[in-house]
Amino acid sequence: MSSNLPGSKPHYQILDGLRGVASIMVVAFHILEASSTSHLDQIINHGYLAVDFFFLLSGYVIGYAYDDRWKTMHIKDFFKRRLIRLQPMVVMGMIIGAICFYFQDSVLWPSIHEVPVWKMLLVMLVGFTLIPLPASMDIRGWSEMHPLNGPGWSLFYEYVANILYALFIRKFSKTLLSILVFLSAVVLIHVAITSPTGDIIGGWSLDPEQIHIGFARVMYPFFAGLLLFRMGKLIQVKNAFLLCSLLLIIVLAMPRVGGKEHFWMNGLYDAVIVIFGFPFIVFLGASGNIESRFYSKVCKLFGDISYPIYITHYPIIYIYTGWVATNKIQLKDAIPVGLIVFISCIAIGYMSLKLYDEPVRKWLKNKLKS
Repeated sequence: MSSNLPGSKPHYQILDGLRGVASIMVVAFHILEASSTSHLDQIINHGYLAVDFFFLLSGYVIGYAYDDRWKTMHIKDFFKRRLIRLQPMVVMGMIIGAICFYFQDSVLWPSIHEVPVWKMLLVMLVGFTLIPLPASMDIRGWSEMHPLNGPGWSLFYEYVANILYALFIRKFSKTLLSILVFLSAVVLIHVAITSPTGDIIGGWSLDPEQIHIGFARVMYPFFAGLLLFRMGKLIQVKNAFLLCSLLLIIVLAMPRVGGKEHFWMNGLYDAVIVIFGFPFIVFLGASGNIESRFYSKVCKLFGDISYPIYITHYPIIYIYTGWVATNKIQLKDAIPVGLIVFISCIAIGYMSLKLYDEPVRKWLKNKLKS
């Protein structure tokens, strides 16, 4: 019998590779964050913007993969494909978070050892669904909607954007979509320049302010990516992967702008990069071609491991950050362990991909045939 799920289109290899570059930058950002005293002296200062880059990539790729299929594809088929793609690693990320949880006891989270196992397991089971947890279920103390694996918040908003696309926004004309993107940009700018910390960091808690930030961070980039795809008109760009990777690394590693005297300047930087910089990078990446088999293999590898690395690395970061804080380790002394953590996060992501994610997704695709 034939499947109800339409076949996959060829990937934009360079965009896949850029997703991997951003994921690796996120890991480095979180490792170095453990040794910073504030956002002002954070190395790879704007690594948090990688999440907004992921959202924009997702919007572009969703438009490419599904915009021309709705005459023959049911909404349930769209959701099946998205669940198969995203949900297995959500589950794995929560399992790794549960395994690592009690090793994270530290001066940062001094009550972890008091959390009963049944409550931790309940948080894990709810985490499998990505349903946000209220403050009463915060077993860490950071008010995260997913305390076992903080980055789960971004997957929650990824699903929200996918649902909005499938139910409503896929039907929008370019004009109506442009209006939505413009209004979303205005909201994002307001969040960025009025932030008390001078950035768009946030979205991971189930409270009104954080929910507002979360929606602001997903609505513009996701649907700007969709609009960018619908606009078409790509050009020919040579060495696009190297060029775009360099641009992405630069904007994410950019030092803090404005200092503590002018927080709004850094917020404005965040807004400009998300609104203009990331679409430009994605446009260049989509316009480029892979010049050699080597770069083709690199982009495929980076694309394959990008999501597994992103969704599994943070439980390890909790342990490392707790160790640095408890022992008051200086950056120069933390570098050897930090490198081990960096390599371990990439290795765990790769093993999760090969030993779990790919086999499970293959099984689910076969199971959902009819």
